[in-house]
Amino acid sequence: MASESANATERLSRRRRVTDWLSGSLWSVVLGSLAVVVAGGLVQVSYGAYSMTLVEAWGAVFEPNVLFNAEAWRAFLLGTELPEMNQRSLIVWNIRLPRVLVAALVGANLAVSGAIFQAVTRNELASPFILGVSSGAGLMILLVLVVFSGVTLVIPYVFGTLVLGISSLLPVIAALGGITAFLIVYVIAWKNGTSPVRLVLAGVIVGTVFSSLQTGLFFFADDIGVVQSAIAWTTGSLTGTDWEQVRMALPWTGLALVLALASARQLNVLLLGEDTASSLGMNVEKIRFALSGVAVLAAAASIAVAGIVGFVGLIVPHMVRNVVGSDYRRLVVGCVFAGPALMVAADVGARLGLAVLLGSGGQMPVGIVTGLLGGPYFLYLMRKQERMGEI
Repeated sequence: MASESANATERLSRRRRVTDWLSGSLWSVVLGSLAVVVAGGLVQVSYGAYSMTLVEAWGAVFEPNVLFNAEAWRAFLLGTELPEMNQRSLIVWNIRLPRVLVAALVGANLAVSGAIFQAVTRNELASPFILGVSSGAGLMILLVLVVFSGVTLVIPYVFGTLVLGISSLLPVIAALGGITAFLIVYVIAWKNGTSPVRLVLAGVIVGTVFSSLQTGLFFFADDIGVVQSAIAWTTGSLTGTDWEQVRMALPWTGLALVLALASARQLNVLLLGEDTASSLGMNVEKIRFALSGVAVLAAAASIAVAGIVGFVGLIVPHMVRNVVGSDYRRLVVGCVFAGPALMVAADVGARLGLAVLLGSGGQMPVGIVTGLLGGPYFLYLMRKQERMGEI
């Protein structure tokens, strides 16, 4: 009888945990975010120099000869030669749809990265942008574009040699820059431990210095095309993205998101404070730096394909936290969906903003739109908090 009672209690506890995780508020975030992504994607694939109606655009998206064509998917995901397809499908699938996918990947990465940094630092003002990680990763990307553009790496292995363009390693290069920046922030902020305010201030200092170095690199670029590309990186832009950027970001995004979801319990423990976490058997410093590495990897994957897109990592975790609460089992999942929704919506604004306001055919970098949204929101958070920054 005692054994049956214990089993029943365990089943009830397990059912309650699943029910809590699959709460109505989380489903609201997931379904609402998916609706925004679908609506934004509908606008994106319908708008462009080649005119087509919404029905024609989505007919091309769900064209069976492309959607269920293994050869087409090999071309998209592996970079092989594209199979023959009609003009409308070629424009939608090869030019417009990749931009939506890249925006979704970037949004998920930045949102999850911001959520992790906020737990690691116990500071709700933390984000890759605020902590200098974005500036460090961006500096390394610009260094590659301006100084080492066109360099190839020849790597010998058992069956021959592997030749890689340095552009294929941009996520790794960006990650190294982000890690370096975050370590510098920690060293500056360390004084018998760190505090939320010191980490934010150190991040601002490091970000300012690295941004100045980015500007200085422009003077070493002789090619105007390189300068324009570098400016796009510093402002954050999805213009000209294609399946190459999807292929570049997808593996790193998948790895970072899986690690973030698997680390939800450790993130919850860190929120309890260092003393409590240590009493529960956690090696706080090792876990903190390991999770910081996951956050840097996620941020670097987005910076490598879209440049420095500010404030997404700050805004999204707060919006999701206000709806689903502070449990990172729900918060990380919510960020995975809400981040793409914000980025896709911001990219629609970036693409159509000038056309609506000025009647111009140009488009703003998406980083400008997220900055216009994030700046006032950051000010709101500062005004709201009596004790600035602490979760």
